[in-house]
Amino acid sequence: MKTFRSFRVEAVVLNHRDFGEADRLLTLYTRQRGKVRAIAKGVRKITSRRAGHLEPFTQVALQLAQGRDLFIITQAETIEPYLPLRDDLVRMGHAAYVVELVDRFTHEDEEAGAATLFHLLTATLSRLASRADPWPALRYFEIRLLDGVGFRPRLFECVRCEEPVRPEDQFFSFGEGGVVCARCGRGDPALQAASMEALKYLRHFQRSEYADAARARPTAGVRAEVERLIQGYLTYLLERTLNAPGFLRKIRGSLSGEEGEDVTGGSVTPP
Repeated sequence: MKTFRSFRVEAVVLNHRDFGEADRLLTLYTRQRGKVRAIAKGVRKITSRRAGHLEPFTQVALQLAQGRDLFIITQAETIEPYLPLRDDLVRMGHAAYVVELVDRFTHEDEEAGAATLFHLLTATLSRLASRADPWPALRYFEIRLLDGVGFRPRLFECVRCEEPVRPEDQFFSFGEGGVVCARCGRGDPALQAASMEALKYLRHFQRSEYADAARARPTAGVRAEVERLIQGYLTYLLERTLNAPGFLRKIRGSLSGEEGEDVTGGSVTPP
């Protein structure tokens, strides 16, 4: 009989899909190895004891065995279920957005920086599971994720002339990855307008610890502008739109018309 190499990891379940007649293929983000895929055999059977441990957004301790092509989950134990994320569809939408970004921006078996990103992911899920305003948690996560995957936006000097930006309205270039000063950006239709207030909060999230970042109290208009700039940059980098915002729009469309939060934490009126 072939002996599999077995090891233990801490992981967050990013997503899963049915595989074969009774199995599931899971995408995991682990503290030790970064993103990995693994098979949970027989987990769709009603007698399976592991199914509840392997739902999306769950933080788990896993024993993995090296199979021929994929890892095989041999043991699973829940560390943190983040239950409030399952009790509230809006919070679930926020969590879906976070794990989708991690999935899209990472590749399998990239161990460098995995522990830092894993900590950011679990801390963000904890913040979203609380009753606090999700907006700073989401913005902080986006900015720190961009740092971790090598796309840190340049916010303190013009990406074209390299001069420090002045305290005035500027522009933002998705393609160049940062701020373009008013002089260099004048008349360029490819750039996004970036107000002094929006840039102030982007810089605040980039250079502050979360406890300080969470004290930010921008106006609704500035919140919307910050989200527009970050979302535009993320979409440009991924070269595709994300699925989670559409998921939340469907949720909002099924509600009674009350005003609520979109997947990125801003206020929207459901369609």
